[in-house]
Amino acid sequence: MRYGRYLIIGTLAAVFIVANLMLFQVDATEYAIVTQFGQPIRAISEPGLYVKLPDPVQSVIRLDRRLQVHTHEQTELLTKDKKNILVEAYATWRVTDPVRFFTSVRDAPGADTRLADILVSELGVALGRYELANLVTIDAQQMQLPAMMTQVSERVDERTGAYGFAVADVRLKVLNFPEANRQSVFQRMKAERERIARGFRSEGTEEATKIRAAADAERTTILSAAQREAERIRGQGEAQAIRIYAAAFGQDPGFYQFLRTLQAYDKVITKGTTLILPSDSELLKYLNQAGAGQPPRPARP
Repeated sequence: MRYGRYLIIGTLAAVFIVANLMLFQVDATEYAIVTQFGQPIRAISEPGLYVKLPDPVQSVIRLDRRLQVHTHEQTELLTKDKKNILVEAYATWRVTDPVRFFTSVRDAPGADTRLADILVSELGVALGRYELANLVTIDAQQMQLPAMMTQVSERVDERTGAYGFAVADVRLKVLNFPEANRQSVFQRMKAERERIARGFRSEGTEEATKIRAAADAERTTILSAAQREAERIRGQGEAQAIRIYAAAFGQDPGFYQFLRTLQAYDKVITKGTTLILPSDSELLKYLNQAGAGQPPRPARP
């Protein structure tokens, strides 16, 4: 009885050990490669429970199938116009062919090493096709950086396909200038912005001059029209006054002469006025009559 129990326990232990050596599970986030004496014989991409021969005959290599991020350190490169710039880029990639990946780069660190070489190479080639003004600018039509990065992503992906992994995207984290060149670049950018500002101010001054000239011309036109209208109205008024005076003079010339003489007295003879006139002056005619005790009378025709 006791030996039977030991036999069962031993059998179960042996089954467990054999199952542990032969059965393996594949997760949804990974690839599994079954190798035989170190050589890959099959790749498993679907999650589940699988069987293999025990180690060391067959082993399982697991590869992460999720998106990986590779960050490349700052590298000094040249643009088309021979400007030194510092770029720091990153790339996202994932395994697409587990067997090829394993045989070419073995693991993720190997893929990072190979990707770093390809990334620097393609960035250097791409930057050599563009001037600095196409990469750092506020002019949307002149900006070529997004198009350049798209080209770099495509070229890097084409080259990494031979190693069993694909690059989804490449982007720049930092685009800077070496310390030795930074001050001169900033001065050039400042001078460029000042030139643009002067252009805007010049255009504004020119536009203001045009507006003032148009306003002055319109003002002169309005004043001229108003002056003409005033002269016309004044002429009509004077003509009307002359007609009224003529009509009044025609009704009683003597009285009209007397009234006009009194108006002349009011304007000419004021306080402190001294007049020296001959005794027979027409202006003194009515005053002489008043001085002689005769009431002034308007002359009758």
